[in-house]
Amino acid sequence: MDYKLSDKRALVTGSSSGLGAAIATLLAAEGATVVVHGRDKERAEAVARTIREDGGRAEVVLGDLATDEGADAVASGALANGPIDILVNNAGYYRHVTWTD
Repeated sequence: MDYKLSDKRALVTGSSSGLGAAIATLLAAEGATVVVHGRDKERAEAVARTIREDGGRAEVVLGDLATDEGADAVASGALANGPIDILVNNAGYYRHVTWTD
């Protein structure tokens, strides 16, 4: 299926594994340049490498979106090579909270 994404750039947060990696891979297969995001460089690079080996285009940005500094690093890194046309906000943050909290 051709979603006409060949001239689009997509940032998929939390895409160094799991559902985020699957989304990034599918967007790349549809022609988008994908910005793979994660906190772990090796895992993010592995996803980007797989995308490239399959003929896609991928970049990597690292940063912890739970902090202002990390979010700023992700934003500036993602925008370094051009605007972002597609944002998939897949990153999650888990903190054990009880009902009384």
